[in-house]
Amino acid sequence: MIYHQEEKPKQVDNKRIASIDLGLNNLATVTFNQAGLIPFLINGRPLKSINHFFNKKKAELQAIIKNKTSKRLQNLCTKRNFKVDDYLHKASRYLINKLVKLNIGTLVIGKNEGWKQELNIGSQNNQNFTQIPHTRFIGQLTYKAELAGISVIITEESYTSKSSFLDQDVLPKYKKGEKYSFSGNRIKRGLYKSAEGILINADVNGSLNILKNCNP
Repeated sequence: MIYHQEEKPKQVDNKRIASIDLGLNNLATVTFNQAGLIPFLINGRPLKSINHFFNKKKAELQAIIKNKTSKRLQNLCTKRNFKVDDYLHKASRYLINKLVKLNIGTLVIGKNEGWKQELNIGSQNNQNFTQIPHTRFIGQLTYKAELAGISVIITEESYTSKSSFLDQDVLPKYKKGEKYSFSGNRIKRGLYKSAEGILINADVNGSLNILKNCNP
């Protein structure tokens, strides 16, 4: 069912900004430019689980039918797509409802053109990441945010995961072949260390850099 709903202007403070870093284990990491608002994460592991089951069953079926198709394979694809879409809708609704409660007026989302084509995080992680429909998730967030009166900005996120927010590193624009050095570094999955030895969640660091990139 498709329906159209007119946007209703609402009294929101556009200076209260939230920023989203999209990822794999953490589907979305949300930070704010307001002191006292604690960052929160949207779990991405259920989507990984859905895709893992789909890939396993698809491989088993294709080993039997080779390059052909079948009703079982079509049903498997349809069921997987429904599950993914359902999770994305629930995640985006939860996220927007939380922003409305916090009186957020602007939402910044990090996204690079061709980011999945140039991905190099290992073959298995590449497959997991490319199977998550982040663009569809961004679309769902965008229209739900706008219906709530929240402005949405899509911005570049080059080097936001490598740059140290706590050390206020400069965020350079991406240029192929160029190499940059940064104050901190990711010491293990999910953990970033600043130049002064302060530990911060790596995705939170990336989300804050996206926020800084859009609103210095």
